[in-house]
Amino acid sequence: MRCGTKGASVHLAHSLGVKAFEYRRVKNDERDAADLADLLRMGRLPEGWIAPPAVRELRELVRHRAKLVGLRSHCKAEIRAVLAKCGVTVSMSDLFGIDGTALLDRLRDSCQLAAPYAARIGSLRRIIDGLDFEIDHVAGILRGRLALHPGYAAVQQIPGIGPTLAAVLVAEIGDIDRFARPEQLACWAGLTPLDHESDAHVHRGRITKQGARLVRWAVAESVQILPDTTRVGQFRGRVAARCGHNIGIVAAARRQLEYVFYALRDHHVRALDAQPHKHTDKHADAA
Repeated sequence: MRCGTKGASVHLAHSLGVKAFEYRRVKNDERDAADLADLLRMGRLPEGWIAPPAVRELRELVRHRAKLVGLRSHCKAEIRAVLAKCGVTVSMSDLFGIDGTALLDRLRDSCQLAAPYAARIGSLRRIIDGLDFEIDHVAGILRGRLALHPGYAAVQQIPGIGPTLAAVLVAEIGDIDRFARPEQLACWAGLTPLDHESDAHVHRGRITKQGARLVRWAVAESVQILPDTTRVGQFRGRVAARCGHNIGIVAAARRQLEYVFYALRDHHVRALDAQPHKHTDKHADAA
């Protein structure tokens, strides 16, 4: 929306924040413009953020890599499905590790599978090899673009976050200065619970999931592998013992995103230097 005649500025209204406009009895461009101008004047206009070209390019690479990984996972699931259809027992946990690859090679060389099934598995394995190459290639481009990014290096100092997850967080979050507090970042990522309040009654529901899906995935993935000796690992264990495993993961992911906020803003997380201590999360029970 453009306002003023001199020194005009453009404000992008967030579509979700002005969704109620469509329920009015009288709806036209003139009324919409007047209502948007009133919200802007009062400082209550819900605004969206347009990422600059550099951030959009990073996001393109990150999201392309995520799509490639999804395709590879789908191909691996199809191979498992073909083996199950043929009655082949897979005893190893990783079918595509050393032992699993040896099993697939024996099945191919011994001709135990009918020709159509063997051909399908062979085709899927070749596709997976090609996807592995493309995933590594895109990851290399990302590392080159982020090599001098101070926030990228700082985020990797957080336990559980490596180069891949750090690239996702840096690209999807973009300019950290648009968030004044870590709570705002968690809300933007959709990791805060829905609040339903009436008089003195407050009910917190599930997390909103209104935000960057890849950010939620990255922080949740990072906390699941953390040992109990880390700060976030201890916090996850306490919440999980009280409220269940899934709620513990979500609460820990929200705490991890708080560390990401400070890493991107200050390029250092001072809380990680202190000794672990008990800390409560007011949203943990409602995650």
